[in-house]
Amino acid sequence: MTRSFLYISLLGAKIHSDHFGIVLSDGWFVHVQQYGYTLDGSTDSKEHSLADSDNTVHKVVIIGSGPSGWTSAIYAARANLDPVVYVGVAKQDPGPILPGGQLMLTTDVENYPGFPDGVAGPEMMMKFEQQARRFGTTVVGQDIVRCDFSTDGSPHTLHTSEGDQVKAHAVIVSTGATANWLGLESEMALATTGGGVSACAVCDGALPAFRDQPLAVIGGGDTALEEATYLSKFGSKVYIIHRRDELRGSKVMQERFLSNENSEVLWNKVVLECLSNPDEHGSEKLYAIRLKDTVTGEESELPVKGMFVAIGHTPATKFLRDSGLEFDDAGYIDLKTRSSKTNIAGVFAAGDVADATYRQAVTAAGMGCQASIDAEHWLGDQGLN
Repeated sequence: MTRSFLYISLLGAKIHSDHFGIVLSDGWFVHVQQYGYTLDGSTDSKEHSLADSDNTVHKVVIIGSGPSGWTSAIYAARANLDPVVYVGVAKQDPGPILPGGQLMLTTDVENYPGFPDGVAGPEMMMKFEQQARRFGTTVVGQDIVRCDFSTDGSPHTLHTSEGDQVKAHAVIVSTGATANWLGLESEMALATTGGGVSACAVCDGALPAFRDQPLAVIGGGDTALEEATYLSKFGSKVYIIHRRDELRGSKVMQERFLSNENSEVLWNKVVLECLSNPDEHGSEKLYAIRLKDTVTGEESELPVKGMFVAIGHTPATKFLRDSGLEFDDAGYIDLKTRSSKTNIAGVFAAGDVADATYRQAVTAAGMGCQASIDAEHWLGDQGLN
C-alpha cells in the first residue's frame, strides 16, 4: 500500500496536513505512523529487510529520497532495474531531518513547474514517492550507515542502520544537504510550521507573507549576501545580521547588496530568540527577533516578518568518508564532469549532495534523472541489466 509522508512541527504543536493519522511522542516527529511503516525505521513484513542473506545483488540501490532520489527511482523502475530506495529515518541534527529531504520542511513550493497554484512540500514529495512506487520501486525505511564500494568490478556492499548488508551493482547517492541552523528552539518551531523562518530565500522569499515586509538574513558570507540581495526585491527593508564588524563575502557581493536603498547591515549582532504571536488562525508567526550586541552585550528587538538563515549547508556525506569517494573542499561529492559519475565505477551522485551551487528541487530532480540514465548505461556496458 502506498505510504504518505506527513509534516509535523516542533513538539507536535502544529500538524501541517491534518488528514493524515499520526502518533506523536515527546520529540520532533519521532514514531510517525505511516501506511505500512514508520519513520523510525520499522517496515511492514514485505519491506522489513533486504539483507544479503540469499546473496541477492540488486541492480540499483538509491540512498536517500527527495526530488533527486525519487526521480532516480522513477527512471530506474521504468527501465526495469528494480530499484531499492533507502529513505533513511527521521532525526534531529539540530533541526529536523526527514525522509523526503528539505521539502518536507517547506510549506509552499511555487517555483516547481507543473503546479501553477503552488504545492506544499510534503504533498509534492508524497506524489513523487507514489509515482516511484507505481512502477515497482521498493522502499526501505532505514539509513545506510557505511558503504564498502568495490573497485574490482564486484558488487558494492552497503551497511544499514539495522546491521544488515545489502549488495548492489550500481549505487546512486542522493542524500542531499541540510541547512545549517542557529539551533534556537524558537527558530526551529517557526521554521517547521511556516511561521516566517526559512533557510532558503530563493525558495520562499517571493511568498506573499514576505512581500513589502521587513526581513532579516543571518550570516556574513556570499550566501547571505546573495540571499539578502534577492530579498531586497520583495522586502520593504532587508537587514543582514552579522556577528562581526566586517563581512566575509566578496566585495562585489557586498557592494551589490549595499547599493540597494532598502538594505542595511547590523554589525556585531547575534540572534537570541525569534519572537512570535498567533495569527487569526492560531498559527504562530514571527514579528521580531531579539538581538545581542557582541561588543557591548546590549539586547534589542528588531521588528521583522521573516528571518532567513544563511550560514551555509552541510552535505549528508559523513557516512561516506571512508568509502573512497572523492569530495570537494566543502564536503560535497566531487563530480568531475557534467555526468553523475563519481570516481568509483558504478557509483553515481544526484541532487544537493553533489551540488553546492543551485540547491533547487527542479535541479535535483534533473540530476536524479541523469543518475539513473547513467546507471542504466553503465549496467548495460557491464552486461548487468
